[in-house]
Amino acid sequence: MFRTRAARAVPKSLTTFRTTSTRTPLTKFTQQAAFRTSTRSVKTSPILALAVQQPLRKSLVRYASGGGSQIVYGQDPEAEKNLQSQKIVAVPEEVTTTSTVHKAFQEKGVEQEEQDVDMMAGIRSDFTTIVDTFSLKDVPQRAMYMGLAGVVPYLATSLSTVVLSFDIQYAANHGTGFLMSGEVSEQLLHIIEPLQLGYGATIISFLGAIHWGLEWAEYGGEQGYPRYFIGVAATAVAWPTLLLSAEVGLITQFLAFTFLYYADSRASRAGWAPKWYGIYRFVLTAIVGVSIVASLIGRGQIADLVSKPVGAGDRLRALRENQLAQLEESDAENQARSAAEEQGDEDEEEEDDE
Repeated sequence: MFRTRAARAVPKSLTTFRTTSTRTPLTKFTQQAAFRTSTRSVKTSPILALAVQQPLRKSLVRYASGGGSQIVYGQDPEAEKNLQSQKIVAVPEEVTTTSTVHKAFQEKGVEQEEQDVDMMAGIRSDFTTIVDTFSLKDVPQRAMYMGLAGVVPYLATSLSTVVLSFDIQYAANHGTGFLMSGEVSEQLLHIIEPLQLGYGATIISFLGAIHWGLEWAEYGGEQGYPRYFIGVAATAVAWPTLLLSAEVGLITQFLAFTFLYYADSRASRAGWAPKWYGIYRFVLTAIVGVSIVASLIGRGQIADLVSKPVGAGDRLRALRENQLAQLEESDAENQARSAAEEQGDEDEEEEDDE
């Protein structure tokens, strides 16, 4: 039977001891004698002695706390005596409040340099993100210039509304306007209102038509009715705002611009539009939104100082009222005519009876 070198190096006496100990019971004296014999045999076998003592040596390896010198117990008795004779001295200065588990090659009790934590790093990162967003570096220059030029009329009408509202309020408090009379400011305000609403409706329709152009160009693939619906919905919401009052019309257009930005950003992320289109639309929508809010604030300050202008909605309502009045008059005439005819028929019947 095949055996390894370590097994073949085991003395025969140890093998005999194991065999006899398992088969026949031994007395206490016999067992001690066999154990001493086996121990002497192990000492005479260098291979087996190395296999037995090596784990024991590794487990007895310790380090002196001061110099880090390695001492193996059982090999240097004098070093062991010197280590045992050393007195443990308490050093409170080396006690730390940190964890006792230290990194490799790090001494305990050594003061570590505190790392400076930059508390403004997150704020600077957010500010950098905002700057990169509004820088429009990925947007083509021509598209950027034309887009910014397109919001200038809307911004101009909004600033004009604010200035005229201030002038009307100033005239109401001081008897005369700051730049012009209150009557002139009010007339100009009534002219600017339909201009702002009409230009807003045009821009909303234009933004919806962009999706039709992307669909015809098959940008991002053919999407079909979902992309056509964006253009139709934008136009359907934009132009009826001209029939509303200035305040309600501006609020409706603000919601329309917000909806279109949401649709454009989703289209950009889905690949239906260029990647830069979402950021581009965000900047332009922000400018238009601020303009609308400024116009609403300006008009809110003079709501009780100006008369309501006659708009298309008022004309439609007046036309409807006139139609209803004419219908009522015609109904009254028809009823009177029918009543007269009935009366004439009754008179004729009475004459025939006589």
